Amino acid sequence: MKDHPIHFDPEFKTFTYGDPGALKRRLRNLKAGDLLVFYAGLRSEGRGAEVGLYIIGYFVVEKAGLASEFSNSELHHDFGHNFHVMHSAVFRAQRSDLVLVKGGPASRLLRKALRISSVGKDSAGRPIKVLSSKMRGIFGDFRGRIAIQRCPPRWVFKEYVSRTARFVKRLR
Repeated sequence: MKDHPIHFDPEFKTFTYGDPGALKRRLRNLKAGDLLVFYAGLRSEGRGAEVGLYIIGYFVVEKAGLASEFSNSELHHDFGHNFHVMHSAVFRAQRSDLVLVKGGPASRLLRKALRISSVGKDSAGRPIKVLSSKMRGIFGDFRGRIAIQRCPPRWVFKEYVSRTARFVKRLR
């Protein structure tokens, strides 16, 4: 595997994100100033610590769209550090389906991740990560779709946007 590149995405050096999957296709509709919040499955410190979902960073969006909509100059300048763009074979194979998002200078990789999940149950009664009740007070409940384990992007509804933006921008 020594010759295989590591897939850092999102990458927080120049704040880019790319995904060719159908589930992420709606991200192309993000507008300048929108927030794109990233979370990851992590285990807190300590023996036997439970895995949870944690906010790790966010982008204040500068631009978003399909790779095919950007000029070669934009691709090189704005997205040149993104895995999907910097590896030419990957880029050629994905260009028509690849959604790219560029974050601006107010974007952040957090110094300390923030837990947002608790354990709930799926329709079969199996444990699943859901948005914690505390975080539902900030982000809303996505109209009852609180399961966030390996889910498609969730959009914060209008009545929670201001509260969510203030909360996220205070994270460091």
